Amino acid sequence: TMKTASFLKFLVWCVTMFRLQCVRPCLRRLLHLGVGSRDHVLEGLQVCSTDDQVLDVVGKNRTKLTVEHVSCAVRMLWDFQKERPELLRTVHLIKCHPEFLTLRVLAENKISLMDDLTLVNMLYVFLRLSVEPHDSLVQQMVSEAWRRVDGRLPMSSLSKFAVILHDQLLHSSPLMGHITNILDQRLSSIDNARVLAALMVSVSNLVSTRLRDALISRAECLLDTNNPLNYNTPRRMVQFLRSVKYTHRPLLDKCNEIFLRNIPRLDAENLSIILGLYQSLQFNNCDFRLAAKERLIELIDTSTDPYTFSKLFAALAPISSPEIRERLENTTFLVADEFSAQQALAIVEALEESQSRNLSLLNKITSVIQKKLPVYRSVEVARITQALFLLHYQNPELFAALRTILVSFLQRSFYPYEVTMLTRVLAMLPSPRLDEGVAQHVDNVIAQCNLSELNTISFAVAKWIRTDPSYRHNTHSKYVRLLQRLSQCGRERLQTADRLDLVLEEIKFAPGEWFEEMLLEETFVTLNRMIDQINPSNIADLAFFLTRINRLNPPLMERIASVAIEHIDEIHFSATYPTLLPFSVLNYEPAHVDELYDVCIKRFTPHISSFDPHLLVLLAYCLALADHFPEELIREIFSIGFLGKLDCQLESLHDSLKMRTKQRLMELNRAVCLECPEFQVPWFHERYCQHLQKKVNGSVSPVQQQIHTMLGGVLGGINFVRAAVVTPYFYTIDFECKLDKHLKPLPYSGPSTLQISERGKVLWDSNSLENARDELPAGAHRVAIDFMDSKFFCKNSHHMKGEALMRKRHLEILGYRVVQIPHFEWNSMELSTPHAWKRYLRKKILG
Repeated sequence: TMKTASFLKFLVWCVTMFRLQCVRPCLRRLLHLGVGSRDHVLEGLQVCSTDDQVLDVVGKNRTKLTVEHVSCAVRMLWDFQKERPELLRTVHLIKCHPEFLTLRVLAENKISLMDDLTLVNMLYVFLRLSVEPHDSLVQQMVSEAWRRVDGRLPMSSLSKFAVILHDQLLHSSPLMGHITNILDQRLSSIDNARVLAALMVSVSNLVSTRLRDALISRAECLLDTNNPLNYNTPRRMVQFLRSVKYTHRPLLDKCNEIFLRNIPRLDAENLSIILGLYQSLQFNNCDFRLAAKERLIELIDTSTDPYTFSKLFAALAPISSPEIRERLENTTFLVADEFSAQQALAIVEALEESQSRNLSLLNKITSVIQKKLPVYRSVEVARITQALFLLHYQNPELFAALRTILVSFLQRSFYPYEVTMLTRVLAMLPSPRLDEGVAQHVDNVIAQCNLSELNTISFAVAKWIRTDPSYRHNTHSKYVRLLQRLSQCGRERLQTADRLDLVLEEIKFAPGEWFEEMLLEETFVTLNRMIDQINPSNIADLAFFLTRINRLNPPLMERIASVAIEHIDEIHFSATYPTLLPFSVLNYEPAHVDELYDVCIKRFTPHISSFDPHLLVLLAYCLALADHFPEELIREIFSIGFLGKLDCQLESLHDSLKMRTKQRLMELNRAVCLECPEFQVPWFHERYCQHLQKKVNGSVSPVQQQIHTMLGGVLGGINFVRAAVVTPYFYTIDFECKLDKHLKPLPYSGPSTLQISERGKVLWDSNSLENARDELPAGAHRVAIDFMDSKFFCKNSHHMKGEALMRKRHLEILGYRVVQIPHFEWNSMELSTPHAWKRYLRKKILG
């Protein structure tokens, strides 16, 4: 038994040793392979710290490079570049390096071996490294990516591929259309705001209204769930809204909040871009504008290179104080010679926007532009011409050269927007006559133009007719032909239109002499035909259009009112202002007028603090016209904090909007003091009104002279009437007289006289602007007599506007009996003799 056990142990030992002998070579081979499987080329690339080192590794290992090696090398080259400022990048040196050519050849040969992510990433990087879009490498990579699009590329790769196509100006290509369709189908699967924003910008030229709304809804959702975000993602979303020409306030507000949080990280270039986007969308946020201004001022000292400084100047100059602007202009003068063509263009446009009068700087920038004229594109030449024209720059030789270039561009272009823009700018320039070739080319393109473009061309043709000396007394056939074609195409476009949103977009800025004369009636027919398409998203645009054209259209306004009342929760709080505007300005009361104002007031009241200060003033004035004074709104506007914020905002607004806001605040202050004394708001515009009175043009129309003379005859002498009387709270009434309790005229202490100025103009007596109010005998009263010209009435109507009614209310509160003389009554056939005029005045004043 012991021998058997020993034998068995020996047998086990032999088997074990045999197995070890068999395993040892396998272990040796495995260990050898483990050491040998280390990728020395990849390791060599990953430890590189410069472009040259990467390219050196590529050169030493040409025959060993795999797809992974090529991808890693190309990616590292771009990573090194994007870490540097724009001016310090050396892409041009990399592009010329022989080993970069090696990478390109290898990449082209290995396209079929690349996975989807590698293919799109490498294509993106090669383009960033300035490989031409027509290079065979790029062409083949784009073709391969196109083949794989239907294979469900990841949305991140599809997004980057869409950006690549957009950068290559393929934004309207069939391939981009295919990507748009995929985006439509897979939109709900996108959970990354950055991926969505890139796709939104890329496909913006091709989205339908339905897809636009779906993209905006998804973007809002992702902005709520993807915080914190940097500023690039919301910036692209705002860029999308600009591209589709749609001001969607909820999305803009969310993007704006992110911008405000990122203000310390925003540079001059991004601030300039965002401010430009806001301007295009007519979105003006006071908080961002003030924060951007402060940030830009902080960046002045560090913006020393021409590229950064030009961005800073373009963004800051139009919104800065005179002191900061002077500092910027002085620096610009010193570095002007270093500006590129694009930078010089940005500077001259900023000078125009800020209404600069620095002739030395303008001459310097213009000399830079003249040297670089051959490199500018058509749109840029048009922008330069417009800026210099609006700056009243005097250089006939330069304008002649610009005109020649513009004509050349126009005759080669068949894009409606481009032909329209070039035509508009050409019409600005002095020219003896319109070239026949230009007229013919414009005629050829007219059929493709939208209503806004047709209106713009009509302005140009009208100006050419006025300035062409050859046809002052006989309009030439080429002008007649153009005007006839414009009217015909405009009517056809309106008659075939079937979408209200598109019509409103085209007529938003169209009203003008030609449009109102030739197309307005057809426009109303079209709008009434589409009345069922009026909805919460477009009533603000329609209401704004009706206000601009200054005409009543009861069916449309009733529909606006009913939609607003029924769907007020779907209307953005800021849209209540344009929605109410035509009702207040045009003095139209719909069937449920009180309900309309009540629901709008309830809609915006919780959001009062979110309004821009100037917009809140305009809203309150709009309500005051209609005799509505919400207490919470009034107390907010006349609080010290709000007025201080308004002052800060006014510093950065354009002069015309600044003056309008100041005027409306004064008129609102006056209305509240007169109509709501219980609010105890003080009158603080005395000095402002006195300053305006000194600047006022006191010339008198012939009709006013006539009425003044007739009043003297009716009342018993010229000393019974006062002209141009300034009332308390600074209303200026045309004429004032006093009647006793028996309606007998009472004389003034001195006669009311009209003076003749040095230029032959008839003026009001300057003393009457500061006249004191005489005491009235018991039972007597004052009569304010106003001649109501056409500006107090809706166009083509005898319907009085809201401003005239508010003025009448206020004068009556001040103790006047108000007599209004409408222009259509005074100039009627019935009143064609002095006797008839006097009888009319006597009946109006004395009964």
